[in-house]
Amino acid sequence: MRRIRLGRSAVEITELSFGAAAIGNLFTEVDPAQAAAAVDAAWDEGVRYFDTAPHYGLGLSERRLGESLRARPRDAYAVSTKAGRLLDPLPAVGAGTADGLSDGFAVPHTHRRRWDFSADGIRRSIEDSLERLGLDRIDIVYLHDPDDHEEAAFREGYPALEKLRSEGMVGAIGAGMNQTAMLTRFLRDTDVDAVLCAGRFTLLDQSALAELLPEAAARGRSVVVGGVFNSGLLADPRPGATFDYTEAPASLLDRALRMKAVAGQHGVPLRAAALRYPLSHPAVAGVLVGARSPDEVRDAAALFRTPIPEALWDDLRAEGLLGEGGR
Repeated sequence: MRRIRLGRSAVEITELSFGAAAIGNLFTEVDPAQAAAAVDAAWDEGVRYFDTAPHYGLGLSERRLGESLRARPRDAYAVSTKAGRLLDPLPAVGAGTADGLSDGFAVPHTHRRRWDFSADGIRRSIEDSLERLGLDRIDIVYLHDPDDHEEAAFREGYPALEKLRSEGMVGAIGAGMNQTAMLTRFLRDTDVDAVLCAGRFTLLDQSALAELLPEAAARGRSVVVGGVFNSGLLADPRPGATFDYTEAPASLLDRALRMKAVAGQHGVPLRAAALRYPLSHPAVAGVLVGARSPDEVRDAAALFRTPIPEALWDDLRAEGLLGEGGR
């Protein structure tokens, strides 16, 4: 798999990249050995870019990822994490005993997440992440979901990242969100290297084509795409499947099923087409895929290698299922 330079920085990533939220016990617990085996399998498949965040399992994802990569040559891979949520310890009495999920992660409730896009908060977040990861630098740091903290993110959070980049603690800087408008503002108004856009450049949602991707291309910046399956609908379109973490409406389900039928006519699994589609745009540097086991990693890598005939994209457009701005 070829490597692609991120913006003006020296950070390089692989087109197929590993999203580490799942090994932070996203929705269900993952055995530590299985989590390590998933990272090993990704390495064996040629993946060299790994994305995590403090939010993922209250730091569990960062700790597991750091442990799994520790024996690897440091210059052979890139790690991104995120800043904007601090983890504050809860009182020892009763900590870790709560049932259920902690913001979607099956981990003991030992900490609470606190939004903080101040300069001090960003520095503390990255210092804590370095300790959990066991690294002396982080290749890419994204401001994490600043949707409701826009002015603080631009006034304090971004300048703090810029300073940390100049100090060498951080390589590339950017923002990661599930929307395009604010990411486009980051590209226009700051000197970010890259942005991470989740769910907005997929077979079912091409809203990133309106402004975000053209802006990135014009400025020579890179976009990393996550959420290529829109939380499930493009992985397995069926009644009850989810789109952006809620049950998909009938119209979207019908569209996904029609896409699956077109892909099937070309002998291509819909998941393979969904994985490859974002890389049709020159501004897209890589696609993040989450996995919680070696089998899931190997399955994603095999899908990613599936040849996609140009006629498949042509047929999707002919059926009115795909806009003209992608392939």
